[in-house]
Parts: sequence; C-alpha cells; structure tokens
Amino acid sequence: MSERRFTNQQIDRLLRPKSVAVIGASDRKGALGATLLNNLVQYDFAGDIYPVNPKRDELLGLKVYKGVDELPEGIDCAVLAIPRPFVLDTVRQLAARKCGAVVIYSAGFSEAGEEGLKEQLELGEIARETGMVIEGPNCLGCTNYVERVPLTFVETNMQSPPKGTRAVGIASQSGALAAVLATALHPRGCYVSTSVSTGNEAAAGVEDFVEWLVDDEDTHVITMYVESLRRPKAFIAAARRAREAGKPIIMLHPGKSNKAQESAATHTGAMAGDYQLMKIKLGREGVIFADTLEELADITEIALRCKALPGANMAVLGESGALRGLAFDIAEDIGLDLIDLNDDNSPALRAVLPDFVPVSNPTDITAIGLSEPEIYTKVLTALLEDDRVGSVVASIIQSDPITSEIKFPAIIKVLESGSFDKPLVFAGVDEGATVPAEYIEGLRKVGIPWFPSTERAYRAIARLADLAKRDLSDRSQAPLAVAGIAEENGVVPEYKAKALLKPLGISFPDSTFAPTADDAAAAADALGYPVVMKAQAAALGHKSDAGGVILNLKTADDVREAFTRMYANVAAYDAAIALDGVLVEKMGRMGTEMIVGAKSDPEWGPVVLAGFGGVTAEILKDVKLFTPEMDVAAVKAGLLDLKQAAILQGYRGAPALDVDALADLIVQIGRVMAGNPAIREIDLNPVIIHPNGEGVVALDALMLVQQ
Repeated sequence: MSERRFTNQQIDRLLRPKSVAVIGASDRKGALGATLLNNLVQYDFAGDIYPVNPKRDELLGLKVYKGVDELPEGIDCAVLAIPRPFVLDTVRQLAARKCGAVVIYSAGFSEAGEEGLKEQLELGEIARETGMVIEGPNCLGCTNYVERVPLTFVETNMQSPPKGTRAVGIASQSGALAAVLATALHPRGCYVSTSVSTGNEAAAGVEDFVEWLVDDEDTHVITMYVESLRRPKAFIAAARRAREAGKPIIMLHPGKSNKAQESAATHTGAMAGDYQLMKIKLGREGVIFADTLEELADITEIALRCKALPGANMAVLGESGALRGLAFDIAEDIGLDLIDLNDDNSPALRAVLPDFVPVSNPTDITAIGLSEPEIYTKVLTALLEDDRVGSVVASIIQSDPITSEIKFPAIIKVLESGSFDKPLVFAGVDEGATVPAEYIEGLRKVGIPWFPSTERAYRAIARLADLAKRDLSDRSQAPLAVAGIAEENGVVPEYKAKALLKPLGISFPDSTFAPTADDAAAAADALGYPVVMKAQAAALGHKSDAGGVILNLKTADDVREAFTRMYANVAAYDAAIALDGVLVEKMGRMGTEMIVGAKSDPEWGPVVLAGFGGVTAEILKDVKLFTPEMDVAAVKAGLLDLKQAAILQGYRGAPALDVDALADLIVQIGRVMAGNPAIREIDLNPVIIHPNGEGVVALDALMLVQQ
C-alpha cells in the first residue's frame, strides 16, 4: 500500500536544498526574514542564498534580488517571510520558475475563514500540478541539523549530531512544539537529525515527512506532535514502513478528552470516538503514545539512548522500603508490570545480595551501597542478565555530590563494557538533589538515561513496554459479504438489520416483523408466549426513550393492546416518526448485558467495540476496541482485560461466562465490516452472554449504511 504524494527526491529539495531564496529578506531586528537570513549565514549554509527585497541591494554581504522574476530558474527552496495577501501570487511565480519547494510562515489561511481556506486550497492545487513541496502555511519552518540547514525564523541552536550518533527526527503540526521538543532534548545530550513543522498542511503533511525520515540514515527515532491526521491511510502506510525499518514512532496526539462525534444511529459510533479509533489503528502499526509533552521527551530519550526498547517485566534496584511501596503503587496506577523476583526463583540475584537482604522486586539494598558501592554493579548486572527481565531501573537517592561520587561510578560501570542490550535507566528519588554534571554525562555516555524523578522514568518505560505487549500480527479471516446490503441506505432498523445479519451466524432471538395488530397477535401465537414488542422505524434509534419497547406480553389480547399503546407512545414522543410496524420477539433468558458494535471510517477503516453494556454503558465505558486483524484468542485476551472482567470469569460463586462465544461474535462482526465498506456502523446492544458453553444472543441490532 503506497499513499505517497512526494518522492524523497522532491522532499530533498526542501530538507536538503542546494539553493535557498528568502522572500522578504530583511535586517530589521525581530523580522522573520531577518532571523531566517541570519540563521543561514551564521551557520554557514553550504548552498547558494538568494535574498529577495525590492528595497534593498545588499544584506549580510549578499546580493539582494528585487523580485521573484529576477531569481534563476530551478532554485531548490524558497522561504516566504511575507504577509498573507502576497503569498499565493508569489507561489505561482515561484512555480513558474520551477522552484522545487516552498516554506510559508504566514498564518490566516484555513484557520481564518472561507477566503483563507480558498487560497490554501489553491496552494494545494499548485503543488499537485507542479510537484512543488509546500510546507505550511502557518508553520515555523524546518531545520536539517545534520546538513546545517535552518529554514526557520526561530533563533536556532544548531547542534549537529556527531557521525554515528543516534538522532531523532521531529515532525510536528505545531511549530512551537517542534521547537520546544528540540530545546528539551538538546540539554540531555540527545540529538535531532531533522525537524519539520507542517502547519496547515496545504500540500505536504506529517505522513510525507515520516516517509522521508524512515529512509533517512541519520534518523533512528521519529517523534511527533499531531492534532489531526488528514490522510490516515497514508500515515498508516508510513507508520508500517517505520516499524519494518526498526524506527520507533513516538506520538503526542491531543484529543482524548474531546467529546466523540455524535453518531446519527448508534451508541457504538459515539463511544468509539475518533481519538480511540486513531489510537487502536496506529497502535497496531507500532506507534507509541505519550500523554504529555514531558513524556514525549522522556520516551524519546530512552528510545534514542538505549540499545533496545524496554520489554515487559521491569525490575528495580532501590534503597528504601518506603520507596519500594510507592513503586508498587505507581506501577499499578500506570499499568507497568513488575516481575516477581524472590529467593527461590532468582539464584543469581540471591548470590550477590547480603544474607539479610531478601530477593524481591523492587530489591531494597538499604544503605549498604554507601559502604559497599560495588553492590550496585553486582545487583544491576544480575538483573540485566536475567532473561525474564525486560528493563531495569536504578531508583537511587542522590542527595549531594559526595553521595553521587560513591554511587554513580559503580552504576556507570555496569554498561561500560556495552554487553547488555536491554535498557538500564537511572531514576533519582530526590529531584533537586545536587548532582555533578560529570556523573550525569557519564551515565548518558554509556547509554543510561538519567531522570530526576522515579515516576517520570516509570511512565516513560510503561509507554515503551506497552509496545512489547502488543500482538501486531495479522490474523484476519476472510471478509463476510452481507447479501442485500446494496438495497439499503441510511439507518437500517432492527428488523431489517437482524434479517441481514442472521444468515451470517449472528445469534438473535426468534422474531417476526408485524405491520398490523392482527399480524402481531398471529406472530406471538406462533412464537409462543411471553413475547416482547418493539417499535420499528429508521428514525427511532433508541426505542426505550419513546416507549417503543413493551415486555412480557402473555396473550393475543395483550399483544393487540400493546400495539395500539406503542403507536400512541411513539406519536407522543415525536409525531413525525412513522413506524414501519413492530417486531414481535420471543422473550429470552436473562444474563449479563454486553455491547458489541462496529464503526468504519472511510480513511481509517473498521474497528469493533465490545464491553459491558446496559443502561450504564455510555457512563462507565468499560469497553475495548478490536480490529478485524485480530483472531478469537487476541479478542478474548482483550475482553479479559476489561475493568469488570471478573464478572466474565465467575465472580462470588457465579458461573464463568461464555467469553469464547463473545469473542467469536466480535470476530464475525469484524469480518462483516471488512467485507462491506458501505456499512458505517453496527450496534448490537444489549448482547446477552450466558454461562460457558451456552453462547451469546444479541437482543437488538441497528445499522448505518452509506452507499
């Protein structure tokens, strides 16, 4: 699957230009064109520089051109530090002169109203027609630190990574956060290869630059700030290539607190919001998510500095019983697995600890390290040599320079030989302690990240270790085509939805659609009493709210009276709703209510949502998302990770429930969604799950189809 709009060679003209035109060049302090020009000159840009300003002849010793028409043809990149009203015509002129790429700082385009949006769309059209790579508008520019190309109006600290040093590539829709992230990483001794801010993305988006960074030999980790992925399929393709290339993508994507977009038809559409849909899809491509900007930098540092990413099962060397208890609390809160270590299962660790120190995790060596600092080397080495351990944290009291002088050399010694691939992370427990810079630098030099607080280290490791726990294999089964779906469009009411899905093996109670009271009574007689009656209309998504569900009807007279009453209820609720009729259904056994549904986005594709249902479904939101690539075993594992999973496994003497049947239903719905792109949403709510071996039954069904 290739969704690329620009080749690497085209993007090279932006990120590796041999010639740069500065449109709006200036020497006025604070002017964007002045800072940009000064950056290029100050850092000895190796190519040709063409300042453009109709009122100047020379700037910083460079010849100044009066207009774009004076520039030579085929300049690689032009940076526009000019007001918005002049941007579009200038880009047209540059395109006519075969300029390869353009950076547009100006704001006031799609974010400012219809006129700005119109001009932005025209910029995109120019890019499509000419192959010109347009960065922005409303961006901060880009910086190639390796080749020293600062095409930004921010005062730049050009820290070029030494040859052979691992470096991070930054792709951010926010120019400010791209600059902030680089500023946060540089003091830690972490290097940036290239930083790009994409702004409004009139033409080139973050997915285009990720594709370039995947192929960039100077980039080893890709870190991103993204607010809206405009081309999901293209980004999925880029993320897949990054995973295959062994380049982790770490992303901060705000939006999880926003209300999900309201669905026209189903609970599922609202509960499986855009953020969660994005996260499950990209999570399957190996993207690692940060929750805060601080976490983004912390995760990036570990990914850069350590030889391998943390695996599951963290081990901790600590020096305090109190801090040991806090470690358990933090780990449980953030979902970080602490491996169980004890005297019986860890002989190597037992051998290096004093007799009075029991083997545990975290391992509390007390204050013995102050008199016998070699214990740090021995214990950390034993933990790193343990194949069960996925990462190791040294949770250390730093205190003062004298204490640091005792402890740090013994910890640095652990990785000096370079023989361990798994991460060792140093986490101070006394943020603000005076630690000589030479010891922090010593840790970093051998590949040990230094964190001023334990909690920060734990959170970063938890995000990275989550990747190790994901099953990214594709176990998708053949899609299921729904016969008759081509005749449907819009909301499909329950009686039709059940008729479409039942032939595919989805279990529903026996039922009959009835357009009249007499038909309803005859249907009830045939089904056997008691029955339930449900109002049927595409416009009636939530029947109970309208009095459209009547339970436990025991005679034909009950059914006729309920039919009349139901029509009256719906008319009182909304006189505009015209019922197709009613669905008469055999009353089923009670059981635990679950919800199973699906949502399909034209760009992201389908996702299935499942979890605990009932009237509290949208309040508690104890649900998980699944993709059609997952098999029954993977789905079952997800179900058993729900907050109320104990209910599924038998709680307080109740029988264990048929989780296998529920997982099979979820897989089937995934196959339906994969085989029918026109189906945008399916909602089965509630689904009754019975004890082991007795299956599941969907009591209600609703679909949204868009042909």
